[in-house]
Amino acid sequence: MRRLRFLTGRHRTPSINRLLGLLLAFIAGAVNAGGFLVVHMYTSHMTGFVSMLADNLVLGNMALVLGATGALLAFVCGAAFTAVVVNWARQHRLRSGFALPLLLEALLLLLFGLVGATTLSQATPFAVPLTVLLLAFLMGLQNALVSKVSSAQIRTTHMTGVITDLGIELGKLFYWNRAGTPASAQVRANRAKLRLFSLLLAMFLIGGLVGAAGFKYIGFIWVVPLAALLFAVSLPPLLQDLRHSIYLRAAIGRIARALWPHASHR
Repeated sequence: MRRLRFLTGRHRTPSINRLLGLLLAFIAGAVNAGGFLVVHMYTSHMTGFVSMLADNLVLGNMALVLGATGALLAFVCGAAFTAVVVNWARQHRLRSGFALPLLLEALLLLLFGLVGATTLSQATPFAVPLTVLLLAFLMGLQNALVSKVSSAQIRTTHMTGVITDLGIELGKLFYWNRAGTPASAQVRANRAKLRLFSLLLAMFLIGGLVGAAGFKYIGFIWVVPLAALLFAVSLPPLLQDLRHSIYLRAAIGRIARALWPHASHR
């Protein structure tokens, strides 16, 4: 439980990064699959949007070109927001640099869950509902966060790279090393990576099942528990920064009173 409390803290370990990656893979799977039932687009699938952009430029379907452009821009803006916040927090020595983007994701998911039906008819300059842009922004934000946390070793919003790496490690696992091959030349699977990629894929799939079922049987409100989970994960470092700020102000006040004892009586 202690690990869960500090998933978004400033001090990172490989095991903490893996736990955060698995949790966010579940969230991404749920949002991606659930969102598809609403907008009929996989909003974390930027490869598909790039292909949509190219295809419809050739076909002359400018509405779909605008939609793909909007989703791509929203995803990029989400990733850029994470980079700005994390680097700003690092410059100010805050503990909550990784927590702040997830806090925004939690708040936007909560907003989406409460008023999501109205965003389906909300017009945008990109010929797609506001919901598409919102979900793409969230996926960009989350993917950039995990990328920065894990030094680009973990991805959570799309599984192409994960499945590719899983296949590579499986190929190594089943590779037949001939007798007499020196140990240094033998092909060996990285079992830690094999386990991580398998778990990421499983969590994304489970999240997708939960998300699809939630939207089908409950509706938009199903994302509220997801928002609450993200809020709970992001809260500990935020509270630490708040306490540190209070203590710092109190310490500055004591120093000021000690240096200028008569200032408070003026």
